[in-house]
Amino acid sequence: MVKQKKIMLPTVADAKEFVARASRCDFDIDIFYNRVVIDAKSILGVLSLDLTRELTVTLNGDDPEFEAYLDKMAAKVNTAA
Repeated sequence: MVKQKKIMLPTVADAKEFVARASRCDFDIDIFYNRVVIDAKSILGVLSLDLTRELTVTLNGDDPEFEAYLDKMAAKVNTAA
């Protein structure tokens, strides 16, 4: 089941933590903005995105711990507006 969540990664430290957590999952995770799709397990790819923008994460599996982390990062989307 494919799931999508919108998140913000306002700092490089947040991006590093996101990639570290995504790398622990045993399924594909993509992150994208506009038409640019990046493997969420690639630190260089994630850092190449515009971190000042709202990003969309696509999960191709289930990991409750990672999803809870994404929910926490999604809260930053709502407070940044």
